[in-house]
Amino acid sequence: MSDTISTLLDENRVFPPTEAFSAAANMSNPDIYDHAASDPESFWEGWAGALHWYKKWDSVLEWNRPYAKWFLGGKLNACYNCVDRHALGPRAVKRAIIFEGEPGDIREISYMELLDEVSKIANGLLNLGIRKGDRVCIYMPMIPELAMTMLACARIGAVHSVVFGGFSADSLHERINDAQAKLVVTADGGWRRGHIVPLKATVDEALDMGCPSVEHVLMYRRVGLPGNTINKIPVPDYNVGKWEPIRDIDWNEHILPLSTDCPCEEMDSEDMMFILYTSGSTGKPKGIVHTTGGYMTGVLATTRWVFDLKEEDVFFCTADCGWITGHSYVVYGPMANGATVVMYEGALDMPQKDRLWRIIDRHRATILYTAPTAIRTFMKWGAEWPKKCRLDSLRLLGSVGEPINPEAWIWYHEHIGKEVCPIVDTWWQTETGAIMITPLPGITKTKPGSATRPFPGISATILDEQGRDLMPQHLMDVKEAKWLHSGGKRPSIGGYLAITRPWPSMTRGIYGDPERFVNTYWTRFKDAYFPGDGAKADEDGYFWLLGRVDDVMLVSGHNISTMEVESALVDHPAVAEAAVIGKKHEVKGQAISAFVIIRAQFKQHDGLIEELKAHVAKKIGALARPDDVIITAELPKTRSGKIMRRLLRDVAEGRALGDTTTLADPAVVSALRDKYESMEG
Repeated sequence: MSDTISTLLDENRVFPPTEAFSAAANMSNPDIYDHAASDPESFWEGWAGALHWYKKWDSVLEWNRPYAKWFLGGKLNACYNCVDRHALGPRAVKRAIIFEGEPGDIREISYMELLDEVSKIANGLLNLGIRKGDRVCIYMPMIPELAMTMLACARIGAVHSVVFGGFSADSLHERINDAQAKLVVTADGGWRRGHIVPLKATVDEALDMGCPSVEHVLMYRRVGLPGNTINKIPVPDYNVGKWEPIRDIDWNEHILPLSTDCPCEEMDSEDMMFILYTSGSTGKPKGIVHTTGGYMTGVLATTRWVFDLKEEDVFFCTADCGWITGHSYVVYGPMANGATVVMYEGALDMPQKDRLWRIIDRHRATILYTAPTAIRTFMKWGAEWPKKCRLDSLRLLGSVGEPINPEAWIWYHEHIGKEVCPIVDTWWQTETGAIMITPLPGITKTKPGSATRPFPGISATILDEQGRDLMPQHLMDVKEAKWLHSGGKRPSIGGYLAITRPWPSMTRGIYGDPERFVNTYWTRFKDAYFPGDGAKADEDGYFWLLGRVDDVMLVSGHNISTMEVESALVDHPAVAEAAVIGKKHEVKGQAISAFVIIRAQFKQHDGLIEELKAHVAKKIGALARPDDVIITAELPKTRSGKIMRRLLRDVAEGRALGDTTTLADPAVVSALRDKYESMEG
């Protein structure tokens, strides 16, 4: 980690906003930070007032650590705020969604049309017995019907749980049962790299494992039978799954004939809006709960200021709605602001490596929000691909999912932003609901690799191991210029990121597990939320995020638990024991390396390593597929039997080995290193 810190803090390039951008920005007054800090409740109350409420709140905040309640007594509906108030006003014919499928099919849906479609789906859910508070699992490709189903759930007060369409039947089964979902909404399949992801067949497999709460499966026909064509491209062979007449419901038959009249349910501000599962260090995914009023306030505010959103903008966030970024910055944040959003279904290199840039040019996207993983991939493919396209419609770029390395930031700035687009590098997570640390593009001087400052109204700091606040003394030392006496080296502090005040979009807990919620986020430090990330601050008080400090890996911007992958490996009959770590990867941020001990009675064969990788992908999903699997006779353990993953990380990243004095057998890690280096060589 120290290597990362020194690299980040050697970065001294600064990019101020242009005068023209600042002059037209939604927020260009730097005093907003002090104003929000002096009275954060009033600040957030102002943003809540920009939403439509059936009944205004009685009080702004009730804070009983670790539980917050915002806008108590207020009544609103998220779907009304995202759809109806635009469809019934001057934005009725404005495009809400521009969809492009991997085969090249394009659909444009106005806010008026969106209202009709969402209302039909909502009536369909009601006809299937779904009521306020019921959980609905959504397992769909990145198509408009995914966003529509989310909005339909919000319309009638049902709680949606979106599961990423790349997850396996095992992962889907676990999430359905944890949420006790009454309904699964899916599609026959979705396009990915010219192949069909068999979603309905995966749902069938998950339900065959036992999901007693599920009463129906509602299936949308995205691809149809093999041989069908979409945009003149034939559907390849795929597993279409099975059909159970009572359980399974056809979308076309059940939804299309229904009425477009479906009143919105009046929701209490603190009514549960959705559950979204994220990996945890225990291996069992955490069902993060978000409620209506606070979440909508947070995403409304951050979308408008962080992205400087204008009425004419075309907003393209490349995230899937299976992740929190898709929830907050494909659906609820942009649509609460009445924006036009681009949704793309497939892979960014289909049919060629310029697909993303072609989409931007074709639909004249003005804002691009994507992940450092994708940016590093684009770098690897080469600048000749974006050069094939104009990209002159872009006016602002964003980064999300993990810390962005300065080299990727500069490449993004030069080759995509043409050195004129501000870049907003954002830090937040599933649990925070909305962006927490970010530049404001009309105010902030950006630095490549730094997320800069907390959003107004957010109180973030850096604590040491004992929970002492390092920021005030650090900045005081900077102000007094004490650091000049150390040869001019730029001052920095490092420690644990912490949030010291409640904010509206914060999670209200882990579904069904309040004890885990407290233990995970609220026991490390007194009176502070600990997100699990390390951070540094420089002389300007800018934050430099350093990634996870626990055993959750950040792979391509997505959290994957080491224990979850270890459990999947040990599930294979050949594996007796496994230890998994994340190692640095130039494209994915972290790659998964697995060290496994094979059962004595099992005969190794040439294809075993690939078999183990495929087994993990089947159990969890393709994202969790290990890059490396190293078969070993022993694992480095302490005398008490704890596996020393820190040393495995040293091995995988080629560093000098750390302290081995606590190991039961120090020779084990040296032997592992020799084996790993011989494989790499």
